[in-house]
Amino acid sequence: MLDGFLARAFVAAIGVALVAGPLGCFIVWRRLAYFGDTLSHAALLGVALAFLLEVNVTLAVFAVAAFVSLALLWLQRRASLSSDSLLGLLSHSALAIGLVVIAFMPWVRVDLMGLLFGDILAVSRTDIALIYGGGALVLAVLATIWRPLFAATVNADLAAAEGMRPELANLIFMVLMAVVIAIAMKIVGVLLITALLIIPAAAARRFSVSPEGMAALAAIIGVLAAIGGLLGSLQWDTPSGPSIVVAALLLFLISLSPLAGWAMALRNRTLGGARS
Repeated sequence: MLDGFLARAFVAAIGVALVAGPLGCFIVWRRLAYFGDTLSHAALLGVALAFLLEVNVTLAVFAVAAFVSLALLWLQRRASLSSDSLLGLLSHSALAIGLVVIAFMPWVRVDLMGLLFGDILAVSRTDIALIYGGGALVLAVLATIWRPLFAATVNADLAAAEGMRPELANLIFMVLMAVVIAIAMKIVGVLLITALLIIPAAAARRFSVSPEGMAALAAIIGVLAAIGGLLGSLQWDTPSGPSIVVAALLLFLISLSPLAGWAMALRNRTLGGARS
């Protein structure tokens, strides 16, 4: 039987994976991997401000990530730079400012390795409640805006013409991303959050016949990666956060194997026969 802290680690990792999978699908569909990196780098600034202002770390990370999202929307309308240039500017600026702020607080002992790569074994019951409570809220809101958000992903102009308010859906999506970054930081760290969002969704894409199916499969693959990564971490005494990402990468590579391709072809023939 697992010890208490190990059981909490598994429960927390599964909770984050269930939320990251569906959101990661939109990141893959919209080609927003750099946006995820930008928010994860901004998380370090949130941690620094939390220590400076003596406020809750999760709330500070969420506030900074949400501010960066809004700043991106504002700059896209005002600046004459491409989106990837703006993301690079915000990403590295937030990361650098966070490190500088930490350097100005020598009285504060910060576990940078834990922040960068996660410290899932230190997850508390309060963290788990936050992960599942925040995760349930994220999934509920995502389900509510699913149709306009997906329509905006396919064709923003057409979604606007049909009165779906794609700009509002995009704004809510960015806020949801900020929430996930805040609750996932302790699991895999600020440098690996984007990988947990992207890799399960990328692995699920090949086997999905519908957007909803891809979201569900991405969540399942994320859960398998979380469990497999933690088991590997226990077996070989490796860092937990990177181990989860490596497990997700292995599942992605398996999805590219010939055997997986044959299984997908067989499934497609079966579905085609059933429809006919």
